[in-house]
Amino acid sequence: MATDDPMDAETAELAALPPLPTPAPLVRLEALEHNLAMMAAAWPGNALRPHVKAFKSTALARLLADRGHPGFCCATIREMEGLAAAGLGQDLLLANEVLDATRLGALVESGSARVTVAVDSAETIGAAVAGGVPEVLIDVNVGLPRCGCPPESAGLLAGQARAAGLVVRGVMGYEGHVVGVADRAAREAGVAESMTLLAEAHRAVGGEVVSGGGTGTWDLNRWVTELQAGSFLLMDTAYAALGLPFRMALSVLGTVISVNRAQDYAVADVGLKALGMDHGNPRIEGFRVWFCSDEHVTFAPREGVALPRVGDRVRVLPAHVDPTVAYHERFFVVRGGEVVDEWPIDLRGW
Repeated sequence: MATDDPMDAETAELAALPPLPTPAPLVRLEALEHNLAMMAAAWPGNALRPHVKAFKSTALARLLADRGHPGFCCATIREMEGLAAAGLGQDLLLANEVLDATRLGALVESGSARVTVAVDSAETIGAAVAGGVPEVLIDVNVGLPRCGCPPESAGLLAGQARAAGLVVRGVMGYEGHVVGVADRAAREAGVAESMTLLAEAHRAVGGEVVSGGGTGTWDLNRWVTELQAGSFLLMDTAYAALGLPFRMALSVLGTVISVNRAQDYAVADVGLKALGMDHGNPRIEGFRVWFCSDEHVTFAPREGVALPRVGDRVRVLPAHVDPTVAYHERFFVVRGGEVVDEWPIDLRGW
């Protein structure tokens, strides 16, 4: 029977799913398709270099390539190798420094991938040369205290790289310290400050590529030639809190395994080992999440919402998509109450 109560509709949809081993990552196909279309309209073709660290699946990467985004950004050599093996190696960027690039060089030698690696020092330039990687981007520190050379050193490093026989395609810089700033005006100002530094470095370095940005700055960063966004595809509650137009496509299906009616709370089997927790607790619609432990999430109903029963299923929304995905082996792709596909999360590990 139809219902106007969103909680009743949610319960009915989850009850219609076939038996799945929980915790189980669910991908809502309608939300995924919305997110793909929204991003492609703003960053078509090669203007988007999707960051596969956010979804770690060649099936999702192929979906992006089929929608006109053939180049990918990676965080690990394993991701690079997996994409190349899947025939998705047209233009792969390892947006990370490495001191042993021999596995990357093997991809170049095999002809299965165009490989570019980030460098920010003489040592990482030497690693690219020794490993057989011919193309690099100069990684510039634009305010995030992580990797990247000082902006004023970028031109010098580019000269060293070219002198060593490398092709310098341009620069990259990630404004990761501002992508999650809640106040939009402050976020916009932070992007401008960071990208001014990157633009100055690019003038000294040259090359056609200015790579950077992320989901949180997708509509604010107009300095880059390619956007390294990845989380937009599946989304999480941290980014959703910014009011972005992307929909929550990823959830982790859980089963209620215990109910305490005297104290009005329930426990489901989705805990720390199934969720990325560095951005805080997950969310369960209609409930207050008290805390997570290794294998459990403890939650209580909000006013007007009934306490679930043992055996009921709940949809747990992660606060950080990237590490959440890395805990699991496959996605269950759902449309309504039907599982329409399974996609392996085959780019996990190192």
